Amino acid sequence: MPLILIPTPIGNLGDITLRALEELKNADLIACEDTRHSGLLLNHYGIKKPLLSYQKFNEQSRVDEILARLEKGERVAVISDAGTPGMSDPGEVALKAAIEAGYPVDVLPGATAFVPAVLLSGLVPQPFSFVGFLPDAKGERTAALEKLKGHPFTMVFYLSPHKAAKQMEDFLSVLGDRPCALVREISKVYQEARRGTLSTVLTSLDDGVKGELVLVVAPSSADETPSDDAWQAEALALREAGEPVKKIAEELAAKYAVPKNRIKAWLLNEGGR
Repeated sequence: MPLILIPTPIGNLGDITLRALEELKNADLIACEDTRHSGLLLNHYGIKKPLLSYQKFNEQSRVDEILARLEKGERVAVISDAGTPGMSDPGEVALKAAIEAGYPVDVLPGATAFVPAVLLSGLVPQPFSFVGFLPDAKGERTAALEKLKGHPFTMVFYLSPHKAAKQMEDFLSVLGDRPCALVREISKVYQEARRGTLSTVLTSLDDGVKGELVLVVAPSSADETPSDDAWQAEALALREAGEPVKKIAEELAAKYAVPKNRIKAWLLNEGGR
């Protein structure tokens, strides 16, 4: 019997598929992130099955138990609190382990946040790249963004609401002020899409933001993004002419759409040698 990953609603309980309900009813065990949260969904549809806590903090340790159930011929379903397990939610570890052990596996189609967000953004919907959550540490996050700076496809990120403003400051600093959309509370009562540029959307977070957040960012454009050589050469010329670093950074940031802090840092380090 297979291990089966089943998407659950990301907002409206009606988003679950008939096949998902059938598979949940047929499961011998349901592994879920939060047994209380998933219990509400299962009770709503009259599904009573044994539940196993399976979250990112214990995901690895639960694998042996799940594999033992599969060995007995049991049918194990994996769900997350919302959306498709394995996509920025627990599920990948158990799926990979089951595949490597030779057990049959399946993944159902269903609810996920990033596809509606890409379309609601109004940006080019394909091709797009799903990135998910970036590292919490600022240095690791900016390093990851640096690698994506020249990425040619629309990019999709997940943000934590209480960290969204700080995270978006890094997006703006590294990627420049490019078009984006912050889509929140997909499939819920307060669903909205804040469209604009990274700077204008960042400004809209001054009073805070709540809910599940998906940030869709436009790709790099060779026509709109000048090479570093252009602004660096001009920065050095202005520096040699005696212009202060702060003024150079402000002038070139406006001209080349390059973050001021990046220009300052370059002048004070590499450019100042």
